[in-house]
Amino acid sequence: MRPVNAPHPETWLKVTPSGLYCEPGGFFIDPTRAVDRAVISHGHSDHARPGHRAVLATRETLAIMTARMGEGRAGETQQALPFGEALTINGVRVWLRPAGHVLGSAQVCMEWRGSRAVVSGDYKRQRDPTCAPFEPEPCDVFVTEATFALPVFRHPLPEAEIARLLRSVALFPERTHVVGCYSLGKCQRLIAMLRQAGWEGPVHLHGAHVALCRTYEELGVPLGPLRTATVAKKDDLKGAIVLAPPSAVADRWARRLAEPVVAVASGWMRVRQRAKQGGVELPLVISDHADWDELLATAAEVQAPEIWVTHGREDALIHALSLRGIRGRALHLVGRGEEDEGEEPAAA
Repeated sequence: MRPVNAPHPETWLKVTPSGLYCEPGGFFIDPTRAVDRAVISHGHSDHARPGHRAVLATRETLAIMTARMGEGRAGETQQALPFGEALTINGVRVWLRPAGHVLGSAQVCMEWRGSRAVVSGDYKRQRDPTCAPFEPEPCDVFVTEATFALPVFRHPLPEAEIARLLRSVALFPERTHVVGCYSLGKCQRLIAMLRQAGWEGPVHLHGAHVALCRTYEELGVPLGPLRTATVAKKDDLKGAIVLAPPSAVADRWARRLAEPVVAVASGWMRVRQRAKQGGVELPLVISDHADWDELLATAAEVQAPEIWVTHGREDALIHALSLRGIRGRALHLVGRGEEDEGEEPAAA
């Protein structure tokens, strides 16, 4: 794909202590420290940090960053770039493609002097009613995560996992089902999938989940009737579904619920021993990251002869890519996997 005289992306896309830096463009992608110019792939805190002077991202990511960090902390100046619309920064053509991870999540696509690189951020390939699906972009270098890059991680259909949850609710109508899930992306996806599966009643939320659900609705994602679980009476939560941070389902907060059935929605629930160690009665394998097969399928779709791996199981993925004639390289970026399910739980 790359013309013979075009520079290799490694000559202009550099790994620095602050993160990936596009040298000719003068901007960082998902920097871990405050910088002058940042392009942000999505709103999770291991990718979106406060204090940058200028931030470029999708409209939804900018709104999520502001909701989480407060006015003025998500970039002194902000520029929204719609999917597929290109702009030129110091001679570097930049555009965004959907990553399918959470609302507003984007792949950062760059082209300089005929050389093209795509930084995918975090992504998934399964259907999600709350965000635009992943779109493969052919490139010379593709930068991928490797959170679930082991053959054991093959995610089931999320609709089947939601059906398991609803069957359990029907089987135990006197108990409260409390589902551990992260506040940005996973919470809203579960609500939308419950609605599509026919759950019309209210979904009760831990207080930590309320603000971002409100942001999603302001951005045009309907979630239906929501209630705050903290102020509800114990009897009112019998037969209810409560969504809470994973850390809350195992602490004193969950004990006030009516004989809670503890569930956790995460790709890590594929490993049953980890569910048992966490006291999870109903493990739901619902992930916002690509599984093993999806990582390899994506590598084939983007047609990149070289793939850089940012975090996760780099060695396994790089070996599998080499068997397919694709050169792999581990970037060892710091500060990734600190939020959502991007890092193996410490308790495991």
